[in-house]
Amino acid sequence: QVQLVESGGGLVQAGGSLRLSCAASGRTGSTYFMGWFRQAPGKEREFVAAIMWSGRNTWYADSLKGRFTISRDNAKNSVYLQMDSLKPEDTAVYYCATTRVWGTHQAADFDSWGQGTQVTVSS
Repeated sequence: QVQLVESGGGLVQAGGSLRLSCAASGRTGSTYFMGWFRQAPGKEREFVAAIMWSGRNTWYADSLKGRFTISRDNAKNSVYLQMDSLKPEDTAVYYCATTRVWGTHQAADFDSWGQGTQVTVSS
């Protein structure tokens, strides 16, 4: 089992940036891909981006490509989400999670989840 802890959320004005971090511990050797999801109040959990744990392959939600960038640092067992040009509609709890399914956007394909970090974008 992999344990995930997100950090870096907070309150930011529209147009600003935030960088989220996800620290992994436990059986990280069995991790294939790590991704980010978000969930706004009253809405379903939405895929944001994912990255290969041991490589550079990434995939994104089409609507967020260009504003959000996922990266990883294996030495720190961490994955990051750089969010730029933030909009009020980006307000949500952001979660990181692991999967063995390449290219998926489905939350059901992700197994280990963090507790989430709140991002609030004010207008």
